[in-house]
Amino acid sequence: MKPMRFFLDTHDRNQKTFPSKLSVDDFEKFYALYEKACYEENVVPLRIHVSYEAGRAFCLNMADNAEAVKRAHERVGLPFDSIVEVTTATPGDTFFRRKAG
Repeated sequence: MKPMRFFLDTHDRNQKTFPSKLSVDDFEKFYALYEKACYEENVVPLRIHVSYEAGRAFCLNMADNAEAVKRAHERVGLPFDSIVEVTTATPGDTFFRRKAG
């Protein structure tokens, strides 16, 4: 398996990249389509944080590159504000690398 990188994409109702109205049921149906598109583009959807009230979503995916994540979104007609490569920053990932002082 090729090494993959992490990408975070964002959606915001105010930017017209999140549906004006979205129920939990609507989201579940749409997510099934998105998962299929991800599989076709070799993208692994890891986690989505969504606020139905605020109309915002933050999606964490693994992929070879940002273009693959973009294509998965395009396959289902899902606009996005940005797709950014990210790394994890938990204590185990970052802070324990510091030398004891």
